[in-house]
Amino acid sequence: MLERFFESTMWKARLFVLLAVIFGLIGSTILFIVASVDIYEVLTYAFEVYTKGLHPEDFHEVIVSKIIGAVDLYLIAVVMLIFAFGLYELFISKIDVAEESNNGTNILNISSLDQLKDKIAKVIVMVLVVSFFQKVLHTSYNGALEMLYFALSIGLLAVGLFFLGKVGKH
Repeated sequence: MLERFFESTMWKARLFVLLAVIFGLIGSTILFIVASVDIYEVLTYAFEVYTKGLHPEDFHEVIVSKIIGAVDLYLIAVVMLIFAFGLYELFISKIDVAEESNNGTNILNISSLDQLKDKIAKVIVMVLVVSFFQKVLHTSYNGALEMLYFALSIGLLAVGLFFLGKVGKH
């Protein structure tokens, strides 16, 4: 009887995962909103520059940097969303609405913590790549050697992404 009570309590304790799910969804929503506001600000800035006939020297750099920053936030929001959905499906229940829809099973389809970790890791790698390119926009190069390092870093990122894609298919 004590064993039954303990196992029942332990099984119900998995519901604490709902805290991570709820706050993961809240965090994801906040990031989607913030990234969308950033894109809106870029839109209004670009509109203002063109309608007033201004041509700031760093206009393109500012626009691209802010858009890449927003993409970065969107990707992190997706990580939070995948995290919340994955935890829910692993610890609480399959999402019935997703199971009934045409593409619901293709979106996540997570059946183990390793699969969840792999999906999150791939998105995090993309976040790092986007963050890298955002930093590169603000870097000044003082010679051929620094440009060579830049080219090598781009090449290494491309090779890493290639192998990351290969791992995901097997």
